[in-house]
Amino acid sequence: MKTCSLYGFIMAICSAVLVLALYFLGYHSDPAKLTSAKWIGGLGGLAIAITVIILGVRARRAEIPANEPFGYGSAFGAVFMICLVNSVIYSIFFYAYLAFINTGFTDMIVQDTMDKMQAKGISGTQLDNMEKGIRFMSSPVMQSASSLIGGVIFGLILAAIIAAFMKRPAPAAVIRQV
Repeated sequence: MKTCSLYGFIMAICSAVLVLALYFLGYHSDPAKLTSAKWIGGLGGLAIAITVIILGVRARRAEIPANEPFGYGSAFGAVFMICLVNSVIYSIFFYAYLAFINTGFTDMIVQDTMDKMQAKGISGTQLDNMEKGIRFMSSPVMQSASSLIGGVIFGLILAAIIAAFMKRPAPAAVIRQV
């Protein structure tokens, strides 16, 4: 559990550094750069997640004696715990980021979305109603809650895939005893 928590913490810190780098480079303050920020953040976040998870599962697997199995279930549990710890810590950071560090980010997202809706021909009352919903869903509380839920779901998907490659087959002596 300590190993999984450590690597979940490392993954959250790396993800937070990526978000702050995008902020300081101006990608989170200019609507024109928002699409680039989404791509950089998405690909960078995926690279961070896969790298840290693989390192974390290797470390967890190394803690288990070689004569004991580290099967799919053990690998799945390790990946999921890393992702769960990451999701909790990162959602707290993301709330702080939106509420205190980059307070204009929510307004920028709302404005960008509204501009896209107007370009599609939506206007008037329908646009006003959409703006209320978008503003609610873009609030720091809702963004951090969706980050937590999305992180857990993403963790389940990654756990199912990565565990298949990171499992260690049972040693021959254990198989013969069964």
